[in-house]
Amino acid sequence: MIDSLDVKIIELFAAQPRIGVLEASRRIGVARATVQSRLEKLAAAGVIESFSPSINPGALGYRVTAFAFLDIRQGARSSVAAHLERIPEVLEVHTITGQGDLYCRIVARDNDDLQRVIDDLVGDADIVRISTVIALATVVAPRILPLVRAAEAPGHSRGDAI
Repeated sequence: MIDSLDVKIIELFAAQPRIGVLEASRRIGVARATVQSRLEKLAAAGVIESFSPSINPGALGYRVTAFAFLDIRQGARSSVAAHLERIPEVLEVHTITGQGDLYCRIVARDNDDLQRVIDDLVGDADIVRISTVIALATVVAPRILPLVRAAEAPGHSRGDAI
């Protein structure tokens, strides 16, 4: 569980990732050591996974986003995952229920390049079938702050929740 201070810290670093601990403590109104300690606890608990920059594939020239459902041979998940990791345009892969065994988010420069990426995907003999859809527009961009706010422990304002 996180408390309101954790939420404030996460919101501030999400909005201004280069702010620094000292400036964050000044803006939030708590000691620098408190912010540092909270960041360390949030990272140790796995709440904060990374301090790396968020990259926009479109700004790198990858303007097409697609999703692929893969049917794979039984017992081949590890080898298929290794194959998919070698393809830079594969941004994430999830095991799923329902249609297919794996769900991939992929990017490409254009539709012709998407065909090349799909050809790379099916280059593994353990991938039996693939079904793809192209994203036309992003209606809700990837986000996490609404979830962070909803996860705040009720009634906790400045306690050590994590």
